Amino acid sequence: MTSDGSKPGLDPSDWQEFRAAAHDLLDACIDRLASASEHPWQPTPEEVRATYALAETGGGMKDPAQLANDLRDSVLPYGTGNTHPRFFGWVHGTGLAEGLLSEMVAATMNANCGGRDHGTIYVERAVIDWTRRVMGFPESSSGVLVTGTSQATVIALQAARLRALGADMRTKGQNGRWLTAYAGAGAHNAARKAVELLGLGHENLRRIPEGDAGLDLDALREKIAEDRAAGAIPFAIIGTAGSVDFGRFDDLNALADIATDEGLWLHVDGAFGAWTRLADSPWKELTDGIGRADSLACDFHKWMYVPYDCGLCLIRNEDEHRAAFAARPSYLAAQDSGLAGGDPWYCDYGIDLSRGNRALKVWSAIRAHGPDGLGRAITDNCRRAAQMGELVSSTPGMRLMAPVVSNLCVFTADETLSPDAQSALNSAIAQKLQLSGEVVFSTTLAQDVTCLRAAITNHRTRPEDIELSIAAVVREAAASRT
Repeated sequence: MTSDGSKPGLDPSDWQEFRAAAHDLLDACIDRLASASEHPWQPTPEEVRATYALAETGGGMKDPAQLANDLRDSVLPYGTGNTHPRFFGWVHGTGLAEGLLSEMVAATMNANCGGRDHGTIYVERAVIDWTRRVMGFPESSSGVLVTGTSQATVIALQAARLRALGADMRTKGQNGRWLTAYAGAGAHNAARKAVELLGLGHENLRRIPEGDAGLDLDALREKIAEDRAAGAIPFAIIGTAGSVDFGRFDDLNALADIATDEGLWLHVDGAFGAWTRLADSPWKELTDGIGRADSLACDFHKWMYVPYDCGLCLIRNEDEHRAAFAARPSYLAAQDSGLAGGDPWYCDYGIDLSRGNRALKVWSAIRAHGPDGLGRAITDNCRRAAQMGELVSSTPGMRLMAPVVSNLCVFTADETLSPDAQSALNSAIAQKLQLSGEVVFSTTLAQDVTCLRAAITNHRTRPEDIELSIAAVVREAAASRT
């Protein structure tokens, strides 16, 4: 016993007391999920934020019930609100009840999934292999679960760079060689960050003009030829499956043809849109050709509804993937058997040595709902976006600012106003409806107007939620005229 009468170490001094507090908190979490439609986003009050401060000294909290109560009352109510069925801001995933179960098990196991021979490594392999088959990648593919598409893009482009420059790039660097990559003008900012982190400079990410059908293929070919003539080494095309602003899809088969003709690596940013592979027609066909890519970045925490965070980098050729990252010091040497077995280790396929157990929540979602159940939810989200688009088009004064391709709807509340006045109105409506808790829209720029933007990735969204949301916009637009 210590001087204050407690047991040494950091485990609870009374496991039964801890059990009771944990059960109460679990009930609160389940209640929160079961009543998600009653809990929109709300600002965190200043007095609650003040309770988050941490002391520099002191013995800490001895009573597990007190900690559980703080988590329930001061933390649980103040998320981003993305579990609510009328949360359409950005492209936020909405979580699954099964994630609560899998995250409890993952926290209890506390496994480092960087490598070694243990169960969660095999779970991750199962998740990656399942995704490989869904996306049409060959058995030669490999993958690694990561924080999200931003990290996956860095990993993929590093493998692409190694192919372009050869294995000595890891020891000698680029050695003055000038690399260029190509993406549509609306490609996600993750592509820019990736080329900057790799030291290429974002000016060497060539932004190709695009329209509703994706990037301009003729302009892409012309830019590749122009760069080659100037002495550059074009090395990668970045295709988009679901653009973040408008939900657009590049023609992936056409990009694969160009990549083959030009000898370039084709990477696909499929952060959310890749999962239309599970949807019904016509949305499934949006990602035709995705299996021809050299690499794919996608997120399970967006349109697969898995709790944050979990993304995937999938690479067509495992040898190229491993060659870009494997570097095992002696203290991490593999063995034929025992805990140090289990090759391959995931630390040889990405940036992280210490890795959390992301796979278990994905595995649980797939086991619980299957590809058919998840596909039905994705299909329904696309139908809800189409429903919103139809309501906008049939409402006097409103106007769609881009076609509804998949699960995004971008519109203006009153097209009769000047562009500046439309922008001010749309921004004001977004903020007012967020604060009222009725609906969360984000905003984006289209045709020089700041527009309302709905990204529907919520399995809880129903037709009546769409009707209520558009009715709220109509009401606020009318109120602005009085």
